[in-house]
Amino acid sequence: MGIKSTLGRMFGQGASEQKSIRLTAPEIFPIFGITPSASGVTVTAASAMRVPAVRRAVSLIAESVATLPFKTYVENKDAAKDHPSYALVHDWANDWTSAEKLRELLTADALLTGHGFAQVRRNADGKPVFFLRMAPGAVAIEYDDFGEPSYRVRLIGGGTMLLPFYDVLHVEALDGISPISHAREAIGLALAAEKHLAGFYKKGGRPSVVIKHPDTPSEQAKANLMSSWRELHTGGNSGGTAILDEGMELQVISQSHVDSQFLENRLEQVREIARAFNVPPALLYETSRATWSNFEQSHRDFLTGTLRPWIARWQAAYTRVLLAPEERGSFYIEATPDDLLSVEFAARATAYSQYRAMGAMTANEVRGGLNLPPLPEGNEITNPFTTTPGQTPPPEEPKDSEDE
Repeated sequence: MGIKSTLGRMFGQGASEQKSIRLTAPEIFPIFGITPSASGVTVTAASAMRVPAVRRAVSLIAESVATLPFKTYVENKDAAKDHPSYALVHDWANDWTSAEKLRELLTADALLTGHGFAQVRRNADGKPVFFLRMAPGAVAIEYDDFGEPSYRVRLIGGGTMLLPFYDVLHVEALDGISPISHAREAIGLALAAEKHLAGFYKKGGRPSVVIKHPDTPSEQAKANLMSSWRELHTGGNSGGTAILDEGMELQVISQSHVDSQFLENRLEQVREIARAFNVPPALLYETSRATWSNFEQSHRDFLTGTLRPWIARWQAAYTRVLLAPEERGSFYIEATPDDLLSVEFAARATAYSQYRAMGAMTANEVRGGLNLPPLPEGNEITNPFTTTPGQTPPPEEPKDSEDE
């Protein structure tokens, strides 16, 4: 059923029974992809990004994937700079968007909506020339009987355009569902807590009170008393001394934030959001349980548990649209996450020294990993801990004839 017919039925068009529903009614939210959480807060991609933990998780993953160097290689591990895909994955996606920026945008789209799309534009020879990002809301995925996808794109001027799978760079979250949808209740609770805390401090950080009167005042007297109290003890006048007369008493009826463990609940929401995005809580700056050793381990967990699936998705997405099936046996597109480990100097130096000692790397390969220029004599497989390259052995002394 299309959206027009669905709306028509909801608003009474084409049905025997007329029914009027407001656009703000909860019944209409699912039609537009909006589902309120149990806390009563409507969670969308835009509202979720107002939660600092969500924004940090999205920016951390998207920016980390964006800054990884992607390259096209040939079988012998040499960079295939002459291949048309190399510039698109390593340098510029188009004249105004770098390859890093496109990865950041599409990864953020996938995290917030479940899918990130970019159209591949080709020249007359069928070679890829540049990418154009497409808004996720403007693209619908269609599958044939064999599961092959195609993409129907809504054009700005009206109408649609159907693109084959090899002309759309498509990156998706797990199962095509964003963590925003999976963690809707946790994010809604975080938004509700923010709203509650803002209202708490807006009222001067004072709990609600009840004023007891020994008599039964009239409704007008109650209204006057309430107006007077708000004028004297809220907003900029909060915190002053209250003076009650006529035998009235003041009674506090709400608990403090400490009693209700409000701050602990807010920390737990950060942990829940971290679980939804598969990010270690310490990297969202929830460091209540962090130590120096497990904080360093969190960075390693982020690389292996969080980034590697996204790197694999990007490598597969690039390969699908930039390498023809007959080229995939000779070329491949790969990201190098070594830059994320560059801060671990001691561990990296130990690994390089072991690779050199076992003959797995040359000196120039090590220097390349450290972003240093090669040396003329650095391409030999030698063990620098047992041999001294370039040193000639001393000449043998002549033997005495008597010794012979």
